[in-house]
Amino acid sequence: MTAESVTTSQPSPAAQAPPTVRASLSPSRAADFKTCPLLYRFRSIDRLPERTTIEQARGTLVHAVLERLFDLPATGRTPEAAGDLVAPQWDRLVAEQPELAGIFDGAEPAGPVEFLRSAAGLLQGYFAVEDPTRLEPAERESLISAVVDEELLIRGYLDRLDVAPDGALRVVDYKTGGAPREAFEARALFQLKFYALVLWRTRGVVPRVLRLLYLRDAEVLDYTPDADELVRFERTVVALWRAIEQATARQDFRPRPSRLCDWCSHQALCPSFGGTPPPFPVAAASADPLRDSRSAPVVPGADE
Repeated sequence: MTAESVTTSQPSPAAQAPPTVRASLSPSRAADFKTCPLLYRFRSIDRLPERTTIEQARGTLVHAVLERLFDLPATGRTPEAAGDLVAPQWDRLVAEQPELAGIFDGAEPAGPVEFLRSAAGLLQGYFAVEDPTRLEPAERESLISAVVDEELLIRGYLDRLDVAPDGALRVVDYKTGGAPREAFEARALFQLKFYALVLWRTRGVVPRVLRLLYLRDAEVLDYTPDADELVRFERTVVALWRAIEQATARQDFRPRPSRLCDWCSHQALCPSFGGTPPPFPVAAASADPLRDSRSAPVVPGADE
């Protein structure tokens, strides 16, 4: 699918929001609550810090390289060119986010070298499933937002949006983990349906394809939504937000143990692991309703 030129500059969500808007929600935070209400609380209300893992940093780096790859002329988007971008993009990311330099603390001396090599390997997986010389993305790492139910602002950051000459939309999301397991596939599709809903509400077009590119295993997962499905999904998102409001009013966010607990940064504070959550923040009820944990661009790859 080739793409027509489409502007990527958009006003801030707050500027777009009408006076009736009371709250905002991102796909990551909605998925957090759906997965585990206590995880939502830790991230969105307590705003507890989470140390970036090597896997997340690798995802950030690969996303950065793929974004910059499309700055090159089409004929120059080769595997070699992508490999040449790895080290400079990592240097840029560390300069912008100095905390990334600490991911190798305690690692073997060859850690950073192996890290860059592994990122280059994931890029080879990308070239196994797509030919970037045949693509001209309309948008990359762009913010999209829409108001649903007249009071909830939903928003998120697209990895890539392709627009065909006939106006058809394809939403593309890069995943640097392995082939999808059931729990992760459901979360990834939830995120893409979130984007599809925003695009439908703002542009009047249901995306033709929602595409997940799993780079480690060079696999592609395509999904085709329809308008009826997005209507149902919108009801799901609004219901999730109402559940979040009720949990906030009651200060009651309960853990929901699952296989995903193995990757949680907050086990020490979780009752399911013998921990005790911190006192509920007094300011939570009066916090800015348009500010959630995704008010600024999330580090690409951090959700994987």
